[in-house]
Amino acid sequence: MTTMRIDNGTLRVRLTTFEKIAGLLGNVDVPLASIRKVEVHQDGLAAVRGIRAPGLGLPGVRNIGSWRGPGRNDLVSVRRGQPALRIELEGRKRTALVLGADDAEQWAQKLRTAAHC
Repeated sequence: MTTMRIDNGTLRVRLTTFEKIAGLLGNVDVPLASIRKVEVHQDGLAAVRGIRAPGLGLPGVRNIGSWRGPGRNDLVSVRRGQPALRIELEGRKRTALVLGADDAEQWAQKLRTAAHC
């Protein structure tokens, strides 16, 4: 499962080995100043927008990887039955992080407070 922590003005996202391999992804560090909006979605799969390129997409079960669309490049790691955070970014290669988290509401509050959004 993806882990997150806030450290010295940075959101540090650490992916499992499986997520890295399946999604062709790496760990991500995002300055809190780059966060412009944080949303909680009770159905993490519904928070994903765009087309998978590259990554793992098991319809209705699991999405891991990069999802792209016009002007979008989202890092995604969500699964069925788990809420997710949708963290919209500005000034970064990634336009959003969509991350499954059992404690999504608490993380949303932490991020909104820390990023002043």
